[in-house]
Amino acid sequence: MGAARQSDSIARPRPGGSAHAESQRRDSTSSSLPAGTSLRALQRHLDRFPQAEVLVVGDLILDHYIWGKVSRISPEAPVPVVHVHSESFQLGGAANVFNNILSLGGKADICGVVGADEGGQRLLKELGVRRRGRGGVIIDPDRPTTRKTRVIAHNQQVVRFDQERRLEIKASLQRRLVRYVASRLREISCLVVSDYAKGVVTAPLMGELARLAALRHIPIVVDPKVEHFSYYKGVTVVTPNHLEALQGAGVHGEEAEAVNQAGEIIRQRLGCQSVLITQGEKGMTLFEADGSTWQIPTVAHQVYDVTGAGDTVVGTLALALATGASLRAGALLANHAAGIVVGMVGTGTVTVQQLSEALNG
Repeated sequence: MGAARQSDSIARPRPGGSAHAESQRRDSTSSSLPAGTSLRALQRHLDRFPQAEVLVVGDLILDHYIWGKVSRISPEAPVPVVHVHSESFQLGGAANVFNNILSLGGKADICGVVGADEGGQRLLKELGVRRRGRGGVIIDPDRPTTRKTRVIAHNQQVVRFDQERRLEIKASLQRRLVRYVASRLREISCLVVSDYAKGVVTAPLMGELARLAALRHIPIVVDPKVEHFSYYKGVTVVTPNHLEALQGAGVHGEEAEAVNQAGEIIRQRLGCQSVLITQGEKGMTLFEADGSTWQIPTVAHQVYDVTGAGDTVVGTLALALATGASLRAGALLANHAAGIVVGMVGTGTVTVQQLSEALNG
């Protein structure tokens, strides 16, 4: 398995404050960062994003948004009546990770399954002009394309309904995905597994991905699902949110001690190099193989929508590792990217310019 580079600790950024205080914060942060993880070094990793190539494997999702306004309650039931004025479609799930990597200036390819339906056609059309390979997306006529439809009124989500089939894809399709990944190994520098438990990520598939990645020392970044935690043994890093971490580790409580306990249990149980737990307004915590724990406070100024924030974290972290960044440096970049995307409504992406400005602003 590919190993991410090691480094000393990253200083904790502090949000808010006056322009003078912010300038002081940047100066003190820069001066306290060890060699290889200074703000200048982080910027160099951003500058190398265009040379990095990441292959994303996982559940492809079509995000469908219905936009409208609410002015009354239905006489039929105590629910709002939404007057629809528009709708839009965006890449979701593994496709959104792929989209985030491209938005950040990196090179990306994608591997997954869609149905032989209108949703699949939309996804293929959107992906077709962007992906480098052509054989990674398989059409399965026996299952629908996963679609999440969200009704939004006044920048607030009113309801969501999903169309999906969660059963595992057929073994023959799993083998086709593995063959495609094997054909791309010489060109990629990081592998992402985006698991939404929609049937693509299975135990046999993960075993083969781990074996292939180990052959070429390619790091694997996993955005996990609790019910699949046992699949991810030996990967480079898993990125659960705090609820997933607590559930996956069987730990109760919301306090920092519970999260710390969960992170260490998961890392030891999976034998992975590190665990990065995202914690919303509390930032992120990174657990490393040597037992070190690093807390990174959030940098988000306002939160409108957390949809797709995990995809942004995974995409940014993968690109950072692909450029040779340490896990700590990658986590810091991912934290800044997440702080940007939660300020957007809907499934958003971050540009490398936005990330650079957030890092240095």
